[in-house]
Amino acid sequence: MKFFTNGTMTTTAMLIMTMLYPQVQSFIPTTTVTSRIARATVTAAFQKRVSVSTAAASSESSSDVSDLGLTMEDLDAPLPPELLQNLASSGYESTTRNLDNADDRGCEWKENLDNLEVILSISGLRGQPAQCISVEFSTTTATVTAFGYVIWSCVLRGECVPESAKFNVVDGQDMVPVIQLTVDKKEKQRWGGFIAQVGENTISDLM
Repeated sequence: MKFFTNGTMTTTAMLIMTMLYPQVQSFIPTTTVTSRIARATVTAAFQKRVSVSTAAASSESSSDVSDLGLTMEDLDAPLPPELLQNLASSGYESTTRNLDNADDRGCEWKENLDNLEVILSISGLRGQPAQCISVEFSTTTATVTAFGYVIWSCVLRGECVPESAKFNVVDGQDMVPVIQLTVDKKEKQRWGGFIAQVGENTISDLM
């Protein structure tokens, strides 16, 4: 037989207590009422605290910026060119014409308004010595050769300055040479990448 439920005296327990100890009868209602009042007081205090915390969080999430003197026209205005000049963008491109390998990320590029830095990892060069690889540029194309034979080429996304091109070739993972190159742009504008189209004379996809 249970005399207490969740810390509160049951009705059966109260009846037994009044039968055995009549003198405590007057205390039982007072104890029950006091317990209920205590619970009600704690609940009200908790709800008030939650309400205050929510209001404070709402206040902190908003800020008054009226003193900055900005208008909607100011926010919609384009950023000044001198601010964007030194910002660099980067990404990856595929070096293959094979659509099954379109996500090979063989070309890693990084550009600013003046030039591009490019890292090429072409699977068709696997096993070729780094010393035998060369890179040649025209205004709109880049060509990679091994022992003088064209292995890979591409059409560029913009016009470059061929005489500014510099490259270095090092041994990479899985015997695939890594080509590191830089080239200046003919005009100061964003290309959004390096490769516009992989050349039709590329034989690396067949190797």
